[in-house]
Amino acid sequence: MALLVMMIRKMVKNKWLELSLLLGLVISVGLASSMPIYTNAILHRLLIKDLELLQTDTQQYPGILWTSIYSSAENGVEDNVKKLREADRFMTEQLHPRLGLPLKTYVIERATDRFAMLPVDPTRVDDKVNRPVDIVAMSEMQEHAVLKDGVWPQKEPVNGEYEVVVVEDALSNLKLVVGNEFVISDEGVTPLKFKVVGVIDRKSYDDLYWYNYMSSYRGSFLIPFETFEKSFMEEQQLFVRSSIWYTAVDYTKMTLNSIPIFSSWYAGTENFLGERFANVSMKAPALQTMGGYYVKEERLKLMLWSLNVPVMIMLAYYLFMVSNLITERQKTEIAVLRSRGASRFQIVASYLIEGLMLGAIALAVGPYVGLMLTKVLGASNGFLEFVQRAALKVELTRDAYQYGLIAVLCSVAMTILPVLFATRATIVGHKQQMARQQKQSFWHKYFVDVVLVGIAIYGLQTFQRRMNDLQSLGLDATDLRIDPLLFLVPALFILGCAFLLLRIYPFLIRLLYGIGRKWWPPSLYSTLLQVGRSTTQYQAIMVFLSVTLATGMFSASAARTINKNSSEKILYGNGADIMMQIKWEDDAPPPGMEDQQPDASSDEDGTPAPVVIPAVKKKIQFSEPPFLPLTQLPGVESAAKVFVKKDAAITSGKNKDTATIMGIDTDAFGQTAWLRNGLLDHHLNDYLNLMAVDPSAVLISRSIADQFNLKPGDHIYAGWSGVEAAMFNIYGIIDYWPSWNPNPNFSDKSATSSAGTAANKNAKTSTKVKYPMLIVGHLSFIQNNLALEPYDVWLKLKPDASSQQLYQSLEDKNIPVTKLNDAKQLLIRAKNDPFQLAINGVMTLGFLISIIISFFGFLLYWILSLSGRVLQLGILRAMGISFRQLMIMLVGEQLLTSGAAIAIGVLLGNTASRLFVPMFQLSLQTSSQVPPFQVTFDPRDQLQLFIIVGFMLSIGLFILGSMLSRIKIHQAVKLGED
Repeated sequence: MALLVMMIRKMVKNKWLELSLLLGLVISVGLASSMPIYTNAILHRLLIKDLELLQTDTQQYPGILWTSIYSSAENGVEDNVKKLREADRFMTEQLHPRLGLPLKTYVIERATDRFAMLPVDPTRVDDKVNRPVDIVAMSEMQEHAVLKDGVWPQKEPVNGEYEVVVVEDALSNLKLVVGNEFVISDEGVTPLKFKVVGVIDRKSYDDLYWYNYMSSYRGSFLIPFETFEKSFMEEQQLFVRSSIWYTAVDYTKMTLNSIPIFSSWYAGTENFLGERFANVSMKAPALQTMGGYYVKEERLKLMLWSLNVPVMIMLAYYLFMVSNLITERQKTEIAVLRSRGASRFQIVASYLIEGLMLGAIALAVGPYVGLMLTKVLGASNGFLEFVQRAALKVELTRDAYQYGLIAVLCSVAMTILPVLFATRATIVGHKQQMARQQKQSFWHKYFVDVVLVGIAIYGLQTFQRRMNDLQSLGLDATDLRIDPLLFLVPALFILGCAFLLLRIYPFLIRLLYGIGRKWWPPSLYSTLLQVGRSTTQYQAIMVFLSVTLATGMFSASAARTINKNSSEKILYGNGADIMMQIKWEDDAPPPGMEDQQPDASSDEDGTPAPVVIPAVKKKIQFSEPPFLPLTQLPGVESAAKVFVKKDAAITSGKNKDTATIMGIDTDAFGQTAWLRNGLLDHHLNDYLNLMAVDPSAVLISRSIADQFNLKPGDHIYAGWSGVEAAMFNIYGIIDYWPSWNPNPNFSDKSATSSAGTAANKNAKTSTKVKYPMLIVGHLSFIQNNLALEPYDVWLKLKPDASSQQLYQSLEDKNIPVTKLNDAKQLLIRAKNDPFQLAINGVMTLGFLISIIISFFGFLLYWILSLSGRVLQLGILRAMGISFRQLMIMLVGEQLLTSGAAIAIGVLLGNTASRLFVPMFQLSLQTSSQVPPFQVTFDPRDQLQLFIIVGFMLSIGLFILGSMLSRIKIHQAVKLGED
């Protein structure tokens, strides 16, 4: 108890330091606990969106569990009824409660065999019509149906007849009307009588109750469910051949926890019914969608850990720095305790209790901070961009507290490290250390900085080798798989370089001091001496500021780069804002007709059939639809015709190959197409202007130029099957072109054997990658000299244009669109991708946390530093140094330490971004990443960073100036005497 009281008193004495430490712990726990919260929230959103998409695409409600059995009479009627009752109880008593989802509807449908029905009165009904009918009952049918004619049937037989209703299609299918009476005519079956008393239809066409079309009951008599249960289940007048249990739950209430429950109960239901019935059929549309969510969950968790690695390292260093500040203030006390017999374990245990107390508070508060951080992540629409979208469904889970507990334990361990180092010294050793002017830090003494930089450089070289292999072989990385090392290695690089630069920094200060030693004014002379002799003292804050700012800049650059390259990939691949294909009329025969030929075999009498001469395949003639209406669609700024013919044949001399031919109108294409600046040697319009002077002018891809050894001024022939090749004049060579991917695919390779004779017959077969080829020419020349065939239509929209208005106009004008790609919608879908959301959200969060932590760390360090130098500053004031000169000294000290740290941070952030951000291509599809990956720096990010840093320094200097102005000379001198 005494130890606890002592710890509380110490914590109160150092309340600001303890609060700073608590802040770091809370943020660490919040960040860690936000990972499972965000994973569950974003996957829940994705699950619901995928299920909604499933419903839209298949027109089938995803939240259904449809089960059907077909009974066998081998074990008798009673056994069949018993098993059906067991299945009923299983559904209502076990399946539904344990699904844990609101029930939208539940239907039991029973049916008998099909029986031949004969009219009771053949004079009123045609008895020659074949009428196979099954007797069907559906639970609660009357509540979901409406009468179109007649009345509802009675639940008891009337005059020995069962009253039934039918659907409208049954009237024509069975050739009957309301009021007709029928009897079962099958041998060995009770000749029950049925009377049609009504015609029904579904009450609402969006009612989930009706899982089948009404036409599926066109061969059925529908009787009340209660009547069926009594007469055919209890009294067993007819054998119940089939039964269906149809459950529809509210899928919008599904969570990730629903996935294993839904899957297990699907399997459980299948096993239960499989043990009792020979034929079991089940459907659950949502299962296929749910199948991949375990993999997605693991990938998303891995990516979140990867994204948070730099922030975690930064927070760990912050905790270490604050704990070290606390320990430095108490080193004398620790040394005295050691000299008076206290063991290291006892001292460490007391600090461990302090850390655990703070950790317990952080664990209680941190998950709620994580909850708020998750909401921030969900609202991110880009780096430092937030939108009002539907809020994520966030909730605290057991995993959140487990992650928080791990974060607490790791954080407390970081805070204990300085105490472990401090307990090694007795009071004598402590005084000796204080007397030493210089002392190397742990990082420099054991060359940890060099090791970290070496690891980072090795990691960078490994990434570059992998990237070169992917690009040279045309390999693909599947999907978006973030390698954790892509974030760990840059963090190690930033940390290692920060320590390495600070190893050199003291020599630069001494050099600066030596250069102007004879001319420096007293204030700057004193500042240079102070900084030069106390570099170890300043290392903590300098490394901290450098790492936090570099991490923030790296996060900003990585997020901006991934977002921009993802957007540019979509825009480049689409070619323009809208790419669509319009249906062209043609004279082509129906599919299959062109292949039909008369049989050339002999006739039955042995006379040979006449020889059939194969018909020459007729060239298809197309009718071009009007283009002007497309240019007049709402929101369209410009439109272009773009003809694309793949696998066309190209010839130059004896060389032949296949290529893609693109035909364009140069003026319209230049106004409509999208291409990133810098991809071509000259601007896109320069190439288009070059082509415009000659109708036969073409641009060829560099792959054609290299393989065929062609250059501007040469000729090339191009055509395709069914048309005669035309000659084109080469006017330019291009590396990229809107919508064309110049990168090879792994599957698209050609093996070429080494040329030779018998002497080199055993030469090794060499394999080379086949690069795509492109020819860009005039559409009018291609149509006049090759063929008129359907082309794509590219549209450029006005900045404020609405896609929905465009779609509606296409529908209103009856324009037959067969394909449409909307870049704007593709961009929206990309931004809503859970992995893209995670990247933007976590990077934004990391940037903001780095700024907040650096601000508090900066203020804390300098306030404590100034508090420890009251005597020194008081003596300077007593010697006659004015307040203004002291402020100049502090400003100079800030510039030489914090200013230098900020400069190092900016330098490291830019360097790390340029070196490591390109490696994010390893997480993308390399062959489809066109245009090439480009590192992006947004000046706004750096401006925001500099504004925040400037504000931070200004606030810091203001606080330091305020503290300095309150120092009394006599108090400082008295303090020194004490």
